[in-house]
Amino acid sequence: MLDFNFTPFPVIETERLLLRRITNDDANEVFELRSNPETMKYIPRPLVKNNEDALEHIAMIEEKIITNVGINWGITLKGNPKLLGIIGFYRMQPENYRAEIGYMLSPDFHGKGIIPEAVNKLIRYGFDDLKLHSIEAVIDPENFASEKVLEKCGFIKEAHLKEAEFWEGKFLDKVIYSLLNK
Repeated sequence: MLDFNFTPFPVIETERLLLRRITNDDANEVFELRSNPETMKYIPRPLVKNNEDALEHIAMIEEKIITNVGINWGITLKGNPKLLGIIGFYRMQPENYRAEIGYMLSPDFHGKGIIPEAVNKLIRYGFDDLKLHSIEAVIDPENFASEKVLEKCGFIKEAHLKEAEFWEGKFLDKVIYSLLNK
């Protein structure tokens, strides 16, 4: 079984990006991301209502890192500390050598290739450093932008689960993509 350890926190660099730890200083940006109906459109979770909610969300992210059950990074451009998005491994399954990747990005930065750049780097980190065998992504079938990112990064569509999640009075489909460490 895999044994994850996120201490010290792994700061990750790509050509343009610095993926860093999220702190309470990011509360405004986390609030903007998670209170925005556009960025949350395909994420069946309650909208953050105020800065207190944002700080709670940051504390939850931090708790997962400290207990080694999951890890999220703040996405920033090199040379600018402002948080543009969040990416990470959720629902880690050490017994299956598998983790789920997820991400969100401020709409101001959509279409610039930021998420594929971050995802490709985390794929390498997941396979090389964490020793994962597979990485999955679970998305809303209507989320075509995310689907494009995953396909660009080599993920294969594995399943379409019909009405598998109940959220705000509706049953939602979800699509599972995965990537194996070849």
